[in-house]
Amino acid sequence: MPKVADACSHVRSKNAGPFWITLDLWFPDRAAFDRHAASPALQPQAIAALYGVEPAQVKHFAIPELLVVKVSYPRARPQGGACERDMHGGQQYVRLLEVEL
Repeated sequence: MPKVADACSHVRSKNAGPFWITLDLWFPDRAAFDRHAASPALQPQAIAALYGVEPAQVKHFAIPELLVVKVSYPRARPQGGACERDMHGGQQYVRLLEVEL
């Protein structure tokens, strides 16, 4: 089974406001998107387990026109708080890279 890092042409994470993080997964072509976008590993239950949030709070958007899957989940702490470890959310994608699709 391919890993996210192998199946996607680009993966990133970013702030989606001060309370949310969004993961963006770009697939290199329509065949890869069709094969992996609906993978159980990218669904709310799996993302919730990976990032320690409630599954009901995870939002999943597959956008076939762009060959992108976007997944958003709530931050553990608001952006800029005293215990903030990733102000811009730019490092949150890393743990997703080794996930098997």
